Amino acid sequence: MFYFLCKTIRNGRYVNATPLPIHKLGFLQPPSLSLKYISSTPDQQPFAVSYLINALGLSPEVAVSASRYVSFETPEKADSVINFFKSLAFSETQISNLVRRFPTVLLSDTNKTIFPKIEFLASKGISRRDLAKMLSRCPDLLKRSLEKQIIPSFDFFKDLLQSEDKTVQAIKRFPGLLVFDLETHVAPNINTLRENGVPECHILTLLKYQPRSLMVNPVRFREIIEEVNEIGFNPLRLKFSLAVCALCGLSKSTWESKVDVYKKWGWSEDEVFVAFKRHPWYMMASKDKIMGVMDFFVNKMSLEPSVVFKRPSLVSLSLEKRLIPRGLVVQVLFAKGLVKKDISMSSLFECPDETFLRKFVMPHKEEASELLKLFKVDIRSLEMKT
Repeated sequence: MFYFLCKTIRNGRYVNATPLPIHKLGFLQPPSLSLKYISSTPDQQPFAVSYLINALGLSPEVAVSASRYVSFETPEKADSVINFFKSLAFSETQISNLVRRFPTVLLSDTNKTIFPKIEFLASKGISRRDLAKMLSRCPDLLKRSLEKQIIPSFDFFKDLLQSEDKTVQAIKRFPGLLVFDLETHVAPNINTLRENGVPECHILTLLKYQPRSLMVNPVRFREIIEEVNEIGFNPLRLKFSLAVCALCGLSKSTWESKVDVYKKWGWSEDEVFVAFKRHPWYMMASKDKIMGVMDFFVNKMSLEPSVVFKRPSLVSLSLEKRLIPRGLVVQVLFAKGLVKKDISMSSLFECPDETFLRKFVMPHKEEASELLKLFKVDIRSLEMKT
């Protein structure tokens, strides 16, 4: 089975920290808002629907759906909210995305319910540009209580990471950190990792770089931990945490569909698991990316599918920025006998660009100019020769 049944859950407890004072920032003073009136409403079309289409560019279908949650007959209130976000450097697209996901924001008292939350986040060093990205991606943040949810959550993660800067970076990667309930999601999952012997430094690595994985439902999280243990990962190694993170992002059906892609290239199901144990992150690639990488090595580079099986980390590399440009160079080196075809693929594709140039381009003075052109050329204008 892909996941094992959960037996017990030990919920961690977290006591809310004392709310931090909100620092006043000059650029965040409540703006003076101007009003604008939208074009006349078509006959028999609710005003709110027309407004959402004309003022925010929503499609008619989305506007009708959003209007189920918000209703108004004049534009003044909605205009004031839109102008508020514009004053904070939100783009029109970001405002539209925000309203589409959180329609009732148009009826908000911005000075009372929204401004204090933005002010708090800005006081932690989050720029207006980053705030706009965060809130348009995660408008649920604006629905949560500043004192009861946002500030305690920020303090909780700051205590774990022992750094305000690291906390901000984690929040920018996944703003949902401040949305999920600490007692029912985050703390139990952290406790589960600790109970299974995962070192604190690896837990912090997950929190810093892949915070979403710690927000998974605790029942499913325990199932994933059991599965990773069953596969044979060592909890003391970072690969254990990476495997947990990978499986947190994969449903059973998604995993099976990717297994089927590898089977098309001659892999067995056992080989998929062996490769997963070598490099868990390779299963996070999309099916299209997997097909592209396998096609590149098998059909373009004329190598066996086992090349990727032995080095599944190759699937994680960028096709356009890494594999194809280097592949063009390597084909020339192969054709001229400048490197042996049995050379390690990790030596060719996984080393930094500087190392690749130093080892495989610059030593060949007569071909260096040609190789450099291949390496730096806009690969979108090239077609690999089969």
